[in-house]
Amino acid sequence: MDNTAVIENITEVLKTVFDPEIPVNIYEMGLIYDIKIEPTGETDIKMTLTSPNCPAAQSLPAEVEEKVKAVEGVTDATIEIVWEPTWNMEMMSEEAKLTLGLD
Repeated sequence: MDNTAVIENITEVLKTVFDPEIPVNIYEMGLIYDIKIEPTGETDIKMTLTSPNCPAAQSLPAEVEEKVKAVEGVTDATIEIVWEPTWNMEMMSEEAKLTLGLD
């Protein structure tokens, strides 16, 4: 399986992860900054949270790791929480903004 297909499958899985306080998935929220996959299947994901005090700060990265590891072609997953650039509402997709009534 080529990396493009694996990244597409990872993206679809990320769209099933929701912040418990927001009815929009983390991918559409713009919380996923980068997805890299090595030829060996080792995957690195850089993500952020809506704030450093996010109540889901422990559960969201763990859920992302678990779901990404289950994707065919992924042999391991490392999730890195980053704070730069700082997340803001402009990072949300148009779909997310519509869902939240922001557009």
